[in-house]
Amino acid sequence: MTLHSFFLCLLLALCCSFVQTRQALADQTSLGNPVEIGLVRWQRDFPAALTEADRTGKPVFLLFQEVPGCIGCQTFGREVLSHPLLVEAIEDYFIPVLVYNNRSSGMDAELLARFNEPAWNFQVIRFLDREGEDIIPRLDRVWTVSETAERMAATLEKKARPVPHFLANLILEEDSKNIRQIAFAMFCFWTGEYTLGKIDGVVNTEAGFYQESEVTLVSYNEKRVSREVVIGLAAEQNCAKKVYLDPDENLDPHGLATGVWQETHYRAAPADDQKKQLQGSPQLAKLAKLTPMQRTKLNALLPDDRQAAMQFLSPRQKKKLGITDE
Repeated sequence: MTLHSFFLCLLLALCCSFVQTRQALADQTSLGNPVEIGLVRWQRDFPAALTEADRTGKPVFLLFQEVPGCIGCQTFGREVLSHPLLVEAIEDYFIPVLVYNNRSSGMDAELLARFNEPAWNFQVIRFLDREGEDIIPRLDRVWTVSETAERMAATLEKKARPVPHFLANLILEEDSKNIRQIAFAMFCFWTGEYTLGKIDGVVNTEAGFYQESEVTLVSYNEKRVSREVVIGLAAEQNCAKKVYLDPDENLDPHGLATGVWQETHYRAAPADDQKKQLQGSPQLAKLAKLTPMQRTKLNALLPDDRQAAMQFLSPRQKKKLGITDE
């Protein structure tokens, strides 16, 4: 990648981040929420929430938050509590209740005392049953989308309630500690994205160039699929001609030629070369907030199995498209 290309990519990334941040702030303004509590529609009546939990069986999602808060509290609200899929899961599968941890009177102070929560603290989320008891143990320092979604799923499982498919996929996609990448040289990177995006455990694909070859850069969660299996499936599908490995790797290439991977020599293809199959589905343009994994799976599955592709959308996303589950 040339210095010019590097700065161009950096500028585009900063612009994208700026636009997303502005949109989140605009959404919060229209909702009337302080930045620290994100885009969730919170309840403030705790006894009423317990009554609703008794009636519906839904767990209570009890947030203790500092408002106005520190930079960390603001970041949590902006990034975690404003993630569209997480907001949907909180609102539709839980009963969200907000407690201000920096107020010294009223229901906020009573709940701080009841749950022995420290005042003026960073955010803490507790998951409660209809009796107001913890369903899973309290945990500090849960600050990411992945960690929050994992605890939401654990709560639903403990209550023997189904974990929505989109929430399970969000956990897989956001699990940065277990995301790995591998690149394959292709005769056509559109074919690579279409074919390799179908693999269970692949969370993202990207069309690009490496050593003057078209390549598909594959991101996968190694807790779901191993590197060796990804290589084997790429060879089996006859869509790859070479796999690029790190210098110290010793893996079976399954008949593919091998090369050495040096990330600094890779460059992504232009936007109009990414997710080519999706470009033939203008209806999906209505969904501006698809995650990279959703885009990857839709791109790979839509041409052959629309029903399988739609499983990667949330109920609200389907509703926006006019799709109803049978």
